[in-house]
Amino acid sequence: MRQIRQSKKLQGVRYDVRGPILVEAQRLEAEGHRILKLNIGNTGPFGFEPPEQIVADMVHHLHKAAGYSDSQGIWSARTAVMNYYQAHGLRAVGVDDIFIGNGVSELISMVLQAFVDDGNEILVPAPDYPLWTAAVTLSGGTPVHYLCDEENGWNPDLADIEAKITENTHALVIINPNNPTGAVYSEDVVKGLVDIARRHNLVVMADEIYEKILFDDAVHHHAATYAGDDVLCLTFSGLSKAYRVCGYRAGWVMVSGPKEIATDFLEGLTLIANMRMCSNVPAQHAIQAALGGYQSIEELIVPGGRFYEQSMLADRLLNEIPGVSNVRPKGALYCFPRLHPEIYPIEDDQQFVIDLLRAKKLLITHGTGFNWPKTDHFRLVTLPDGGVLAEAIERIADFLEIRRQG
Repeated sequence: MRQIRQSKKLQGVRYDVRGPILVEAQRLEAEGHRILKLNIGNTGPFGFEPPEQIVADMVHHLHKAAGYSDSQGIWSARTAVMNYYQAHGLRAVGVDDIFIGNGVSELISMVLQAFVDDGNEILVPAPDYPLWTAAVTLSGGTPVHYLCDEENGWNPDLADIEAKITENTHALVIINPNNPTGAVYSEDVVKGLVDIARRHNLVVMADEIYEKILFDDAVHHHAATYAGDDVLCLTFSGLSKAYRVCGYRAGWVMVSGPKEIATDFLEGLTLIANMRMCSNVPAQHAIQAALGGYQSIEELIVPGGRFYEQSMLADRLLNEIPGVSNVRPKGALYCFPRLHPEIYPIEDDQQFVIDLLRAKKLLITHGTGFNWPKTDHFRLVTLPDGGVLAEAIERIADFLEIRRQG
C-alpha cells in the first residue's frame, strides 16, 4: 500500500518546545514517573488564577456567545483594544484596524499566510519564539535570523540586521519583551529597529505579548509608536500571559501606519479571517473586562510579587552553578542561561535536555529549539513557586556536577 506522508510544506518546520522532548516526557509519565515541566510558559498549572472580573464577564455573556461573531472579532473587544492603543499615543488606530484571534499564535500564522510569497525573506531574532520561524517556513518564506547580543543584555545586533537585508527581505520581526531571554528593549533600540525597517521599506511585525510583565525600571516601548505614518506595523498582543488565561486563546493584531499601501494585503488577511469564521467568542468577551479597570498584573511584577521574585530567584540560583551564566531578565517569564562550552562541551543540546529529563525528571527546552545557533543554552520557565523552582534548579546543578566530573 502507498505510504501516507506528511506534506512537503512541513520540511524544515520545527516547534521543539512541544517536540521530541515532550514525547519523551510523556513516555516517562506513562511509566509512572512524575515530571516537572518547565518547558512552556503556561500559567495555569502553577497556581496563577485569572482575575475574577474576567471570568465573571465571560460567564455573563455566555448566553449570547454560542454563534459566530464578525470574523475580525466582536465590537466591544476591538473597541477595547483600540482604546488601549489610543491611550498609549496611537490615536489614529480605529476599530477596523483590529483583528481578534485564538491567541497570538493563530494570528502570526494568519498574517504570514496572507503576507509571505515563496522565497520572501523575513528577519527573525535569534533566539526567537520558535513559532515565528516555523510559521514563516510553513508559509513558503525563508526565515533569516539576526543575532541578539548576550553580552549586551540580549539586545538585537542592529549591524547584523543591516548586513542580512537583501532585495528579498520583506519584514522585520521584533519580540519585545523577549521570549526566551527576558530582554526588554530601550527606546533607542526600538527606534533603531524601526529606522532599519523605514530605510529598507520593511513591514514591522512586533510581538508584544509580554508587554505588561516588566521588572524593576524596565519600560516597554511599542514599536508602532515609532513606526508613525510611514512604516506599516503589525502589533501582536493578548491576554494569555498578563491575565493568566492561556487557555482562553484571546489575542489580537493591530495594524498601524500607511494602511493605504497595504490594501491588497489587508484584503488577504480579511479573507483568511473569514475562512476560519471567527475566534473563540466567549473569550472575546474577556477582552474588554481585562483591558479596563484595575490591572492585577501590577502586584505580581514588583518586589514581593510572584513573577518578580521567582524570576530573580531563578537568575540568582542559575548564576551560582559553576560554569553557568544568566543575563538577568528585565521581563517575561523565562531565563535563558549559558552553559560555558569549555566546562560543558555539549554537541547535541536536545540530547542534553533529554538526558537531564531521564536523570532528574525535569523538562526544560534546549537553546537550539529557539533557533539559537549554538548548543550552549537552555530555557527555563520561572513560573513555579519559589520552593519548587529552587528544587528544579538544584536538580540541574546536581546533573551538571556529574557532567563536570566526567
